[in-house]
Amino acid sequence: MSEGLFDIPGAPAPARGGGSLADMDHTAAPLAVRMRPRSLDELVGQQHLLAPGSPLRRLVEGDQPMSLLLWGPPGTGKTTIAAVVSHQTNRKFVELSAVTAGVKDVRQVIDGARRDLSRGTGVVETVLFIDEVHRFTKAQQDALLPGVENRWVTLVAATTENPFFSVISPLLSRSLLLTLESLTDDDISTLLDRALTDERGLNGEFELAEDARAHLLRMAGGDARRALTYLEAAAGGARAKAAESIDLKTLETAVDRAAVVYDRAGDQHYDVASALIKSIRGSDVDAAMHYLARMIEAGEDPRFIARRLVISASEDIGMGDPTALGVAVAAAEAVQLIGMPEARINLAQAVVALALAPKSNAVIMAVDAAIADVKAGKVGPVPPHLRDAHYAGAKKIGHGSSYQYSHNDPRGIVPQQYAPDVIDGTDYYKPTRRGGEAAYADRVANIRKILRDRE
Repeated sequence: MSEGLFDIPGAPAPARGGGSLADMDHTAAPLAVRMRPRSLDELVGQQHLLAPGSPLRRLVEGDQPMSLLLWGPPGTGKTTIAAVVSHQTNRKFVELSAVTAGVKDVRQVIDGARRDLSRGTGVVETVLFIDEVHRFTKAQQDALLPGVENRWVTLVAATTENPFFSVISPLLSRSLLLTLESLTDDDISTLLDRALTDERGLNGEFELAEDARAHLLRMAGGDARRALTYLEAAAGGARAKAAESIDLKTLETAVDRAAVVYDRAGDQHYDVASALIKSIRGSDVDAAMHYLARMIEAGEDPRFIARRLVISASEDIGMGDPTALGVAVAAAEAVQLIGMPEARINLAQAVVALALAPKSNAVIMAVDAAIADVKAGKVGPVPPHLRDAHYAGAKKIGHGSSYQYSHNDPRGIVPQQYAPDVIDGTDYYKPTRRGGEAAYADRVANIRKILRDRE
C-alpha cells in the first residue's frame, strides 16, 4: 500500500500523482496526514535512528546531502520521515510513487535538479522521495544512479520489502540503509493521545474508553496510519451520535470488526493457546480453526503459534502421521519467509492437517519414560562391543571386538545387546494401532523379537 503522494509548492511537480505535504493542515485531510510530525522531535518510535549525530539527524538538522533507503513495515514512519525532510530542510521536495512513475518521470526530476544546481550559488537543492521503490524495475532503478552518484538529488526511498532482494546493488551501495521497526503498543498509544488532544487532530472533542483503546491497539498491529484511520472512523461514529466518548461498540461499528477478548500478556494468552492445541489433539478441526482465528485477530505473534504447532506435531501425532512434523515445520518457515497477513494461510493449512491426522502420544511417552529412568540413576555402562574402537589400544581392552555389523545380516538386524544391562529389555516406545503407527507397531514387535533372541 502506498504511503501517499505529496509535493510542495515551488518544487518540480511529479509527472503523475496528487496530494500535497502542504495540505497536511487542511481540515479535510485524513487524520493520519494531519498528525504527521513536523520535526524529528515529534517522531514516535525509531529511537535508534534519532541519536545525536545519526545520519537522519545530519540529513535533517545539518542539511547534509546523503541518500537514504528506508526499510520497514507499513505505518512505521517512512513517509513521515520524508515529510520531516520537506519541512525542516531548505530544499525542494518532489515525490514519485513507484506504482505510477516511469523512467521518464525519474529523468525529468533529475534533469531539473541538475539544471538548478548549474545556476550557481543560492540554488535550492532537490530531495526526491520515492515510495515503494521495490516496485521499480531494474531499468527504472538504474535511472536513479546518475542523480544519486553525482548528488544532483538527495534520494529518500522507502520500501516494505527486503532491499537486498528488491533494490539493485549499485543503488543500495550508494545509499545509507535505515531499518525502521514496528511501533510498540506504547508508541501507538502515544500517537492516539496526541491525535485526541492536538488541535490538528480531534482537539479534545472525544475521550477514548480503555476497552476501545485496547481493541484499537490490537487492530493497529504496530501500524500508526491504521490506528489513526480507525480512530478517525470511530470519532465520526461518536460525532454522529452526539457522544463525547468513543466506546468499544462505536469503534467496532465504525471499523466493522468484532473485539477479541484477549490479553497477550495475561491468562487469555495461555488459555486460547491451550484451547488451540487441545482442539487439535481432539481432532476438532473447526474449534481449532476458531482458536487460530482468535489468536491471529488478537495480534498474537505468528511465530509463537507456529512453535506450538511444531510441538503438537510430535507430541500429539508423532508416528500416527510422521509427515505432520514436516507440515508444521514448513508452516513455521513460511511464517518467517512471508510474514503476516499472508502467513495466516500457511498456519491454517497446518492446523487442518494436524487436527485431521491420526493421533499418537507414543513418542512423548517414550522419551519421557527414558528420561525418568535416567534421572532415577538407571545409567549403566555402555556394552563393551558398542564402545568406540577407533583409537590405538581400544581392541586390547575389548572395545568393539564382538560388535556385529547389522548390514551383514540378510534381515538388516543382528540379535545383540544395545542397551545397558540396567534397562535391557525395557520397552519405552509403545506404538498405537492408529494411522500410520499401526505399521510401526508390527515392525517394532518383530524387531524386538529378533534383538532379544540371543541364544
